[in-house]
Amino acid sequence: MSKSCLVDTNVLIRFFTGEPPEMAERARALVAQADAGKIRLEVPALIVAETVYTLESFYEMPKAEVCEKLHSFMRSRGISPHEPEIILDALHRYRSLPVHFADAYLAASAAAADIPVYSFDADFSRFKDVKWKH
Repeated sequence: MSKSCLVDTNVLIRFFTGEPPEMAERARALVAQADAGKIRLEVPALIVAETVYTLESFYEMPKAEVCEKLHSFMRSRGISPHEPEIILDALHRYRSLPVHFADAYLAASAAAADIPVYSFDADFSRFKDVKWKH
């Protein structure tokens, strides 16, 4: 069995952007170890949210590209997202609708558990499968 370890946002940012090159190379080597089955990289939802935010805001990466990269990464060998179904659903919701990732994640969580969301954010009206309370 491969050893599990948590991966931080800064490693994912380096992996996805290639910047700075020396850190990006180390990030790629880490992901290659996971792909080879030597380690398992665990990715909490908070790290996904922070990665989405950083890629879009600081690196000005388009939302569709961010979602595509993260979706592909989360499904890669040796990558173990926490709550994988919810994260993948949240990425889909985020890409499909004009909402923040955190709201998409909360909506995906609510839909999976079949529980309502209490929020003053009208964006929740966009999620037709979520019971929104305001």
